[in-house]
Amino acid sequence: MPVPVARVLRSGIEESTHLGSVVVADAAGRVVASAGDPDRLTYLRSAWKPLQAAACLDRIGDLPLSDGEVAVMAGSHNAEPIHLEAVRSLLERAGLDDGALGCPPDRPIDPEPRGEPPSPLLHNCSGKHAGMLLACARGSLDIASYLDPGHPIQREILELTGAAAGAPVAALGVDGCGAPAAALPLSAFATAFARLPEGLGRSAARVVEAMRAEPYLVAGRGRVCTALMETFPDVVVKVGAEGTAGAALVGRGVGVAVKVEDGAGRARDAALVRALVLLEAIDPDAVAAFGAPPVLGGGVPVGELRADFSFD
Repeated sequence: MPVPVARVLRSGIEESTHLGSVVVADAAGRVVASAGDPDRLTYLRSAWKPLQAAACLDRIGDLPLSDGEVAVMAGSHNAEPIHLEAVRSLLERAGLDDGALGCPPDRPIDPEPRGEPPSPLLHNCSGKHAGMLLACARGSLDIASYLDPGHPIQREILELTGAAAGAPVAALGVDGCGAPAAALPLSAFATAFARLPEGLGRSAARVVEAMRAEPYLVAGRGRVCTALMETFPDVVVKVGAEGTAGAALVGRGVGVAVKVEDGAGRARDAALVRALVLLEAIDPDAVAAFGAPPVLGGGVPVGELRADFSFD
Protein backbone atom coordinates (compact mmCIF):
# COMPACT_ATOMS: atom_id res chain seq x y z
CA MET A 1 0.00 0.00 0.00
CA PRO A 2 1.13 3.61 -0.49
CA VAL A 3 2.51 5.36 2.57
CA PRO A 4 2.68 9.01 3.66
CA VAL A 5 5.57 10.47 1.65
CA ALA A 6 4.98 14.15 2.47
CA ARG A 7 3.09 16.04 5.17
CA VAL A 8 1.98 19.66 5.32
CA LEU A 9 2.50 21.22 8.75
CA ARG A 10 0.81 24.54 9.47
CA SER A 11 1.27 26.25 12.83
CA GLY A 12 2.05 22.96 14.53
CA ILE A 13 -0.85 20.98 13.05
CA GLU A 14 -0.60 18.36 10.30
CA GLU A 15 -2.93 19.92 7.75
CA SER A 16 -2.52 17.57 4.76
CA THR A 17 -0.88 14.26 3.93
CA HIS A 18 0.30 13.02 0.54
CA LEU A 19 0.43 9.24 0.05
CA GLY A 20 2.78 7.60 -2.42
CA SER A 21 5.47 5.05 -3.13
CA VAL A 22 9.23 5.37 -3.62
CA VAL A 23 11.38 2.54 -4.96
CA VAL A 24 15.14 2.11 -5.32
CA ALA A 25 16.39 -0.63 -7.65
CA ASP A 26 19.79 -1.66 -8.97
CA ALA A 27 20.84 -2.36 -12.55
CA ALA A 28 20.15 -6.07 -12.06
CA GLY A 29 16.50 -5.30 -11.37
CA ARG A 30 16.63 -5.95 -7.63
CA VAL A 31 14.63 -3.70 -5.31
CA VAL A 32 17.15 -2.56 -2.72
CA ALA A 33 14.93 -0.15 -0.79
CA SER A 34 11.33 1.01 -0.85
CA ALA A 35 8.55 2.88 0.89
CA GLY A 36 5.07 1.96 -0.22
CA ASP A 37 4.26 -0.33 -3.14
CA PRO A 38 7.13 -1.36 -5.48
CA ASP A 39 4.59 -2.93 -7.86
CA ARG A 40 2.50 0.22 -8.24
CA LEU A 41 1.72 0.48 -11.97
CA THR A 42 1.98 4.05 -13.20
CA TYR A 43 2.39 6.06 -16.35
CA LEU A 44 5.92 7.44 -16.41
CA ARG A 45 4.79 10.69 -18.02
CA SER A 46 7.66 13.10 -18.66
CA ALA A 47 10.02 11.13 -16.44
CA TRP A 48 10.20 8.81 -19.47
CA LYS A 49 11.87 11.46 -21.63
CA PRO A 50 15.53 10.41 -21.18
CA LEU A 51 14.70 6.99 -22.64
CA GLN A 52 12.63 8.52 -25.43
CA ALA A 53 15.53 10.82 -26.27
CA ALA A 54 17.98 7.92 -26.29
CA ALA A 55 15.89 5.99 -28.82
CA CYS A 56 15.69 9.09 -31.01
CA LEU A 57 19.48 9.48 -30.88
CA ASP A 58 19.81 5.92 -32.14
CA ARG A 59 17.95 7.05 -35.28
CA ILE A 60 19.68 10.42 -35.52
CA GLY A 61 23.02 8.64 -35.72
CA ASP A 62 26.30 10.47 -36.10
CA LEU A 63 24.84 13.97 -36.56
CA PRO A 64 26.75 16.04 -33.99
CA LEU A 65 24.26 17.62 -31.59
CA SER A 66 25.17 20.03 -28.82
CA ASP A 67 24.67 19.10 -25.18
CA GLY A 68 21.89 21.68 -25.03
CA GLU A 69 20.03 20.16 -27.97
CA VAL A 70 20.18 16.67 -26.47
CA ALA A 71 19.23 17.93 -23.00
CA VAL A 72 16.14 19.76 -24.27
CA MET A 73 15.07 16.55 -26.05
CA ALA A 74 15.04 14.88 -22.61
CA GLY A 75 13.54 17.87 -20.83
CA SER A 76 10.28 19.52 -19.83
CA HIS A 77 11.41 23.06 -20.42
CA ASN A 78 10.18 26.40 -19.12
CA ALA A 79 10.06 27.90 -22.64
CA GLU A 80 12.65 30.47 -21.68
CA PRO A 81 14.54 31.91 -24.68
CA ILE A 82 17.44 29.47 -24.23
CA HIS A 83 15.03 26.53 -24.43
CA LEU A 84 13.22 27.82 -27.50
CA GLU A 85 16.54 28.39 -29.27
CA ALA A 86 17.52 24.75 -28.71
CA VAL A 87 14.14 23.46 -29.94
CA ARG A 88 14.28 25.61 -33.05
CA SER A 89 17.81 24.34 -33.73
CA LEU A 90 16.59 20.73 -33.67
CA LEU A 91 13.76 21.58 -36.04
CA GLU A 92 16.11 23.38 -38.42
CA ARG A 93 18.37 20.33 -38.49
CA ALA A 94 15.32 18.32 -39.57
CA GLY A 95 14.46 20.87 -42.26
CA LEU A 96 11.19 21.69 -40.45
CA ASP A 97 9.60 24.56 -38.58
CA ASP A 98 7.42 24.60 -35.49
CA GLY A 99 4.36 23.88 -37.63
CA ALA A 100 5.49 20.24 -37.69
CA LEU A 101 5.21 19.89 -33.90
CA GLY A 102 2.38 17.60 -32.87
CA CYS A 103 2.08 18.85 -29.28
CA PRO A 104 -0.88 21.16 -28.56
CA PRO A 105 -0.55 24.93 -28.13
CA ASP A 106 0.45 25.86 -24.60
CA ARG A 107 1.79 28.67 -22.45
CA PRO A 108 5.27 28.64 -20.88
CA ILE A 109 5.82 27.02 -17.48
CA ASP A 110 8.17 29.93 -16.79
CA PRO A 111 6.38 32.46 -14.57
CA GLU A 112 8.02 35.47 -16.21
CA PRO A 113 5.28 37.03 -18.40
CA ARG A 114 6.25 37.60 -22.02
CA GLY A 115 2.90 38.17 -23.67
CA GLU A 116 3.25 35.36 -26.18
CA PRO A 117 0.09 33.57 -27.34
CA PRO A 118 -0.09 29.81 -26.73
CA SER A 119 1.79 27.76 -29.31
CA PRO A 120 3.18 24.22 -29.74
CA LEU A 121 6.70 25.63 -29.52
CA LEU A 122 6.00 26.91 -25.99
CA HIS A 123 4.74 23.51 -24.83
CA ASN A 124 7.15 22.04 -22.27
CA CYS A 125 7.40 18.87 -24.39
CA SER A 126 8.37 20.59 -27.64
CA GLY A 127 12.00 19.51 -27.24
CA LYS A 128 10.96 15.86 -27.06
CA HIS A 129 8.76 16.30 -30.13
CA ALA A 130 11.52 18.10 -32.04
CA GLY A 131 13.84 15.19 -31.25
CA MET A 132 11.30 12.70 -32.57
CA LEU A 133 10.88 14.75 -35.73
CA LEU A 134 14.65 14.93 -36.27
CA ALA A 135 14.86 11.16 -35.78
CA CYS A 136 12.18 10.71 -38.44
CA ALA A 137 13.91 13.06 -40.86
CA ARG A 138 17.28 11.35 -40.38
CA GLY A 139 15.76 7.88 -40.66
CA SER A 140 13.60 8.70 -43.70
CA LEU A 141 10.48 7.92 -41.67
CA ASP A 142 7.05 9.45 -42.13
CA ILE A 143 6.80 12.83 -40.42
CA ALA A 144 3.05 13.34 -40.25
CA SER A 145 2.33 10.15 -38.28
CA TYR A 146 5.24 10.32 -35.84
CA LEU A 147 2.93 10.24 -32.79
CA ASP A 148 1.12 7.08 -33.90
CA PRO A 149 1.94 4.24 -31.44
CA GLY A 150 2.67 2.00 -34.43
CA HIS A 151 5.17 4.42 -35.98
CA PRO A 152 8.73 3.03 -36.16
CA ILE A 153 10.15 5.67 -33.81
CA GLN A 154 7.50 4.91 -31.18
CA ARG A 155 8.09 1.17 -31.51
CA GLU A 156 11.82 1.72 -31.08
CA ILE A 157 11.21 3.81 -27.96
CA LEU A 158 9.13 0.98 -26.50
CA GLU A 159 11.80 -1.59 -27.34
CA LEU A 160 14.50 0.44 -25.61
CA THR A 161 12.24 1.01 -22.62
CA GLY A 162 11.57 -2.70 -22.27
CA ALA A 163 15.29 -3.43 -22.42
CA ALA A 164 15.98 -0.79 -19.79
CA ALA A 165 13.20 -1.89 -17.46
CA GLY A 166 13.82 -5.60 -17.84
CA ALA A 167 10.16 -6.06 -18.74
CA PRO A 168 7.86 -4.97 -21.55
CA VAL A 169 5.76 -1.85 -21.14
CA ALA A 170 2.65 -2.92 -19.21
CA ALA A 171 0.22 -0.47 -20.82
CA LEU A 172 0.24 2.30 -23.38
CA GLY A 173 -1.87 5.43 -23.17
CA VAL A 174 -1.74 8.99 -24.49
CA ASP A 175 0.30 11.66 -22.72
CA GLY A 176 -0.82 15.24 -22.28
CA CYS A 177 1.36 16.31 -25.22
CA GLY A 178 -0.25 13.75 -27.53
CA ALA A 179 2.68 11.30 -27.61
CA PRO A 180 2.28 7.72 -26.37
CA ALA A 181 2.50 7.30 -22.59
CA ALA A 182 4.07 4.13 -21.18
CA ALA A 183 3.16 2.47 -17.89
CA LEU A 184 5.49 0.32 -15.80
CA PRO A 185 5.60 -0.97 -12.23
CA LEU A 186 7.69 1.38 -10.10
CA SER A 187 10.35 -1.31 -9.58
CA ALA A 188 10.84 -1.59 -13.36
CA PHE A 189 10.82 2.20 -13.65
CA ALA A 190 13.63 2.42 -11.07
CA THR A 191 15.55 -0.35 -12.86
CA ALA A 192 15.39 1.61 -16.12
CA PHE A 193 16.93 4.64 -14.43
CA ALA A 194 19.60 2.49 -12.80
CA ARG A 195 20.64 1.28 -16.26
CA LEU A 196 20.42 4.67 -17.96
CA PRO A 197 24.04 5.82 -17.39
CA GLU A 198 25.58 2.48 -18.37
CA GLY A 199 24.42 -0.69 -20.04
CA LEU A 200 21.94 0.72 -22.56
CA GLY A 201 24.40 1.81 -25.21
CA ARG A 202 26.02 4.94 -26.49
CA SER A 203 22.83 6.96 -27.03
CA ALA A 204 21.56 6.57 -23.46
CA ALA A 205 25.01 7.46 -22.14
CA ARG A 206 24.97 10.54 -24.41
CA VAL A 207 21.64 11.65 -22.95
CA VAL A 208 23.02 11.34 -19.42
CA GLU A 209 26.14 13.26 -20.43
CA ALA A 210 24.05 16.08 -21.93
CA MET A 211 21.68 16.33 -18.96
CA ARG A 212 24.65 16.59 -16.59
CA ALA A 213 26.37 19.18 -18.80
CA GLU A 214 23.27 21.33 -19.44
CA PRO A 215 20.79 20.84 -16.59
CA TYR A 216 19.22 24.23 -17.27
CA LEU A 217 18.02 22.95 -20.65
CA VAL A 218 16.20 20.06 -18.95
CA ALA A 219 13.86 22.39 -17.05
CA GLY A 220 14.96 25.92 -16.11
CA ARG A 221 14.68 28.41 -13.27
CA GLY A 222 12.70 27.38 -10.24
CA ARG A 223 12.60 23.70 -11.22
CA VAL A 224 13.73 20.75 -9.13
CA CYS A 225 15.44 18.86 -11.98
CA THR A 226 17.72 21.77 -12.77
CA ALA A 227 18.40 22.61 -9.12
CA LEU A 228 19.40 19.05 -8.22
CA MET A 229 21.61 18.46 -11.26
CA GLU A 230 23.32 21.85 -11.04
CA THR A 231 24.20 21.20 -7.39
CA PHE A 232 24.87 17.45 -7.48
CA PRO A 233 26.33 16.45 -10.87
CA ASP A 234 26.29 12.71 -10.09
CA VAL A 235 22.49 12.74 -9.84
CA VAL A 236 20.47 12.65 -13.07
CA VAL A 237 16.83 13.59 -12.47
CA LYS A 238 13.66 13.85 -14.53
CA VAL A 239 10.24 14.55 -13.08
CA GLY A 240 6.87 14.08 -14.72
CA ALA A 241 3.24 15.00 -14.31
CA GLU A 242 0.90 13.38 -11.79
CA GLY A 243 3.54 12.99 -9.12
CA THR A 244 6.11 10.91 -11.00
CA ALA A 245 9.89 11.21 -10.92
CA GLY A 246 12.96 9.16 -11.76
CA ALA A 247 16.60 9.54 -10.81
CA ALA A 248 19.87 7.78 -11.62
CA LEU A 249 22.89 7.85 -9.34
CA VAL A 250 25.83 7.91 -11.72
CA GLY A 251 28.59 5.51 -10.72
CA ARG A 252 26.44 3.72 -8.14
CA GLY A 253 24.25 1.64 -10.44
CA VAL A 254 20.95 2.44 -8.73
CA GLY A 255 17.81 4.22 -9.81
CA VAL A 256 14.91 5.82 -7.97
CA ALA A 257 11.24 5.97 -8.94
CA VAL A 258 8.59 8.11 -7.24
CA LYS A 259 4.81 8.15 -7.53
CA VAL A 260 2.58 10.41 -5.44
CA GLU A 261 -0.98 9.14 -5.38
CA ASP A 262 -2.74 12.50 -5.65
CA GLY A 263 -0.35 13.71 -8.36
CA ALA A 264 0.91 16.70 -6.36
CA GLY A 265 4.15 18.17 -7.67
CA ARG A 266 5.08 19.66 -4.31
CA ALA A 267 4.97 16.21 -2.69
CA ARG A 268 6.78 14.61 -5.64
CA ASP A 269 9.70 17.01 -5.31
CA ALA A 270 9.92 16.61 -1.54
CA ALA A 271 9.72 12.81 -1.75
CA LEU A 272 12.40 12.70 -4.43
CA VAL A 273 14.72 14.89 -2.34
CA ARG A 274 14.06 12.71 0.72
CA ALA A 275 14.90 9.54 -1.21
CA LEU A 276 18.18 11.03 -2.42
CA VAL A 277 19.01 12.13 1.12
CA LEU A 278 18.36 8.61 2.44
CA LEU A 279 20.72 7.31 -0.26
CA GLU A 280 23.33 9.85 0.87
CA ALA A 281 23.46 11.29 -2.63
CA ILE A 282 22.67 14.91 -1.77
CA ASP A 283 22.75 17.49 1.01
CA PRO A 284 19.14 18.49 1.76
CA ASP A 285 20.12 22.00 2.85
CA ALA A 286 21.25 22.78 -0.69
CA VAL A 287 17.79 22.12 -2.15
CA ALA A 288 15.58 22.99 0.83
CA ALA A 289 13.28 25.04 -1.40
CA PHE A 290 12.09 21.74 -2.90
CA GLY A 291 12.72 19.28 -0.07
CA ALA A 292 11.13 21.34 2.71
CA PRO A 293 9.36 24.37 1.20
CA PRO A 294 7.78 26.78 3.68
CA VAL A 295 4.05 26.91 4.30
CA LEU A 296 3.00 30.56 4.38
CA GLY A 297 0.51 32.38 6.54
CA GLY A 298 0.05 36.09 5.93
CA GLY A 299 3.08 36.00 3.65
CA VAL A 300 5.46 34.62 6.29
CA PRO A 301 6.51 31.01 7.03
CA VAL A 302 4.26 29.29 9.57
CA GLY A 303 5.16 25.69 8.77
CA GLU A 304 6.64 23.49 6.09
CA LEU A 305 6.06 20.63 3.72
CA ARG A 306 7.98 17.76 5.27
CA ALA A 307 9.03 14.43 3.77
CA ASP A 308 10.37 12.24 6.55
CA PHE A 309 9.53 8.70 5.47
CA SER A 310 12.06 5.87 5.82
CA PHE A 311 12.84 2.94 3.55
CA ASP A 312 11.88 -0.60 4.48
